[in-house]
Amino acid sequence: MTDSRSEIAAQAAALGFDAFGVTRANLPPSAREGLEAFLNAGHHGTMGWLETRAEQRADPRALWSEAASVIALGVSYGPDQDPRARLADAGMGNISVYAQGDDYHDVIKKRLKQLGRWMAARYDCALKVFVDTAPVMEKPLGAQAGIGWQGKHTNLVSREHGSWLFLGCIYTTLELEPDTPHPDRCGSCDACQTACPTNAFPAPYQLDARRCLSYLTIEHDGPWPEEFRAAMGNRIYGCDDCLAACPWNKFAGEAREAKLKARDELRAPRLTELAALDDAGFRALFRKSPVKRIGRDRFVRNVVYAIGNSGDASFRPALIPLLSDESEQVRDAARWADERLETATE
Repeated sequence: MTDSRSEIAAQAAALGFDAFGVTRANLPPSAREGLEAFLNAGHHGTMGWLETRAEQRADPRALWSEAASVIALGVSYGPDQDPRARLADAGMGNISVYAQGDDYHDVIKKRLKQLGRWMAARYDCALKVFVDTAPVMEKPLGAQAGIGWQGKHTNLVSREHGSWLFLGCIYTTLELEPDTPHPDRCGSCDACQTACPTNAFPAPYQLDARRCLSYLTIEHDGPWPEEFRAAMGNRIYGCDDCLAACPWNKFAGEAREAKLKARDELRAPRLTELAALDDAGFRALFRKSPVKRIGRDRFVRNVVYAIGNSGDASFRPALIPLLSDESEQVRDAARWADERLETATE
């Protein structure tokens, strides 16, 4: 008798997936309730897409009625050093670990499609593949499939890969034997919550995205609330603090996939050079990078806030052309930063 689950797991490993698990194509009521509470509290901010397709997000079969099983997959993107080490260098920009290499959506989607084509040919099944671009609750499904658990920072934590795991899912008509859900191993630890520079966790396992630097640097368009500008430090795209603080990372290794490793030019780019980017320069620097999707104006806004936090008055000349930039949010950031640096010299 063919053990389809074992065959698929072996093929996934051969394609470079680091984590594999199977679950039924459903989620418990607690997943829906948690999503509803998150949305009702307005913790999603301007991410309206979370609300408009909430029903499909909370129920895999509402997205695809033919789904019988969900295969949860993970790819490690473990860094080669603690990303918090760069926070002390105020003249450099700190880009989140996941965005220092190629766009993981492209890398993992290609891999999922390869696995999907193999499955379709081998088992004559129907399937759909997803990587963070559809109404799919990858983290609860991953926990239910046994590849990790949702930590107090709301992200998936793996015993083997810590908090550094990209997730993808395959919905399939195949009836596969499900894995045992992973138990929560956070215990009394609150390292991720206390590490947050903006107090974005109102309670364990709850995130208010409106206070999260990842949300503010990536999803939020326009000037930031002033209360968060100084707290960002030099984090110009995303924030790794809560992930990096997780003690389970001591078991994590470096990413194996070369395309997910940090590019040298994105490890610690100089803020003054980034502030001078026009649209063409921005697109060239971040070709194939997930950073590209936020656009030059939003990115330079972030860079300028970081310049304002540097305390280095020698950076003020870099702000001069941005005071008359075409983008209102860049102009606003430049005014704020210039005032900060002027005060720093007094």
